[in-house]
Amino acid sequence: MRERLPNRRASETFEIYAFELRFTLSVSKYPDGRPAEIFTTNHRATSAAGIMASDAAIAASLALQFGCPVDVLRKALSRDSQGNATSPLGVALDLIAKGDGT
Repeated sequence: MRERLPNRRASETFEIYAFELRFTLSVSKYPDGRPAEIFTTNHRATSAAGIMASDAAIAASLALQFGCPVDVLRKALSRDSQGNATSPLGVALDLIAKGDGT
């Protein structure tokens, strides 16, 4: 069952860098503090990187709203040989999980 957010909710916005590109993320949480939705834009919103990052964030938001834990998403995404997230969504989820993103 999809757990919807209230129509009015606070969001936190922050910037990250991935693939040497800047991305702006907005994250909203449920009243209990769990992340519920993520929106991502690139400085060039119509670029391939911007479109893919935005689509990934929408898919992640739906997964979160259907009950997927943020750690499950984080661990499923690509990492480099040192264990660092390589995608914009991975970087964002790592920050959210550490409490640095919001």
